[in-house]
Amino acid sequence: MADVNLEELPGVGPATADKLRDAGYTSFQGIAVAASGELSNQADVGESTASDIVQAAREMADIGGFETGSQVLERRNEIGKLSWFIDEVDDMLGGGVETQSITEVYGEFGAGKSQVTHQLSVNVQLPKEHGGLRGSVIFIDSEDTFRPERIDDMVRGLDDELIQATMDDRGIEGSPDDEEAMDELLEDVLDKIHVAKAFNSNHQMLLAEKAQELADEHEDSEWPVRLLNVDSLTAHFRAEYVGRGELAERQQKLNKHLHDLDRVGNLFNCAVLVTNQVASNPDSFFGDPTQPIGGNILGHKSTFRMYLRKSKNDKRIVRLVDAPNLADGESVMRVTNDGLKPE
Repeated sequence: MADVNLEELPGVGPATADKLRDAGYTSFQGIAVAASGELSNQADVGESTASDIVQAAREMADIGGFETGSQVLERRNEIGKLSWFIDEVDDMLGGGVETQSITEVYGEFGAGKSQVTHQLSVNVQLPKEHGGLRGSVIFIDSEDTFRPERIDDMVRGLDDELIQATMDDRGIEGSPDDEEAMDELLEDVLDKIHVAKAFNSNHQMLLAEKAQELADEHEDSEWPVRLLNVDSLTAHFRAEYVGRGELAERQQKLNKHLHDLDRVGNLFNCAVLVTNQVASNPDSFFGDPTQPIGGNILGHKSTFRMYLRKSKNDKRIVRLVDAPNLADGESVMRVTNDGLKPE
């Protein structure tokens, strides 16, 4: 995608092409799915010029038209499924976390949301024939939750057969019993997780744009980006926009942020996993008073919505709250020292 000649677009000369590249627009498809106003502001071109460029890119990328259900089905065959390695959860999700979709995981503190982001950061790097997607990870960290030590625990917590297959796939000589080989494997896994700490909501939104640039750089590499984690999505927005007077502005910014994340997922066929905080509804007399933050904006934009809640000891209940093609359901997992495990 990065070597596309943007000057093939009508009205785009060398100077305009450089502006587009500097703004992060390096492919016809990336320009085609942009709003003309957004392109105008970011690439410093006129509104009418931006509109013409977007329209030409749509024709070049051959998107924006109708297609048959059979064509949609064929295109969906390209979507990957990232396994949790917990059969009960994978069955509930129809095979695992989908690429080209936003999966939201919400729950109270200590429910295991960050554990999920770490575990999937390991799982996504495993060979495809073993449930992974053999890709790298982008991790936007807004709550200082990323811990390399936890990745170490989870890599060592994989079963020996899976560790051996992963070593062979990466050309690492040795076995799970070889400490030097395990250290080499761990270093290789950590090298494929790109972490950035978000200091406020504006910085977090900027990192989403940078994530698109990073995914574009790795698109044709041996390890393309196949997972984008945001942990957590709403922490900064919740802290910075307080009260009903700032609710509209918060929701507008959150909406744009979600669309930027969704664009990365769709353009680069990667899974987008966001964690979300919750609040308690004091007016709820029956049932669970726990409600996710983000309102309808986040509820509508999340393709899959999952609720984690604590159970006895290390057990966690994983509930599928919303999905376009799956029935609601519940499953059980355990959060152990070795990572997420079946009951």
